[in-house]
Amino acid sequence: MILLILLTILGIALLILGIIGCVVPAIPGPPLSFAALIMLEIGKKGDAFTNNQLILWAVIALLVTVLDYIIPAAGAKKYGATKWGVWGSIIGLIIGTIFLGPLGMFIGTFAGAVGGELFAGKKSDSALKAGFGTFMGTLMGIGLKLAASFAMTFYFFKALIK
Repeated sequence: MILLILLTILGIALLILGIIGCVVPAIPGPPLSFAALIMLEIGKKGDAFTNNQLILWAVIALLVTVLDYIIPAAGAKKYGATKWGVWGSIIGLIIGTIFLGPLGMFIGTFAGAVGGELFAGKKSDSALKAGFGTFMGTLMGIGLKLAASFAMTFYFFKALIK
């Protein structure tokens, strides 16, 4: 019983970190949410989830984590960003997050993409369009990660009370 309580507390902490990690770039949100499911599975001695459920959640966590890197770049490319815009968005994301916190992630991504495009010689309207595409891709990636982490949170508590 004590093991279940300790692993449940650890699982809840991982769920919270997982949700935070969906918007903070340095924290892998969905994998941490999945780790919470594993903690509950261990605490309930294999009675919380089926093997198929755990495999499905592992695949989802991996998939949305990988897509989080692909979608912003795809959004940037769709709206005409060059490699300078993509690199600018990555640098802007890092700098924005460091100096402005989670909100800086959005501002930095957009500003970095626009700055990169301007540096590459694009006109301001093209640079803004590429920045918008990168920004929208970033939002979409965050949305997917949040959806996965919130769903895992729901199933964690559902399995906890059954």
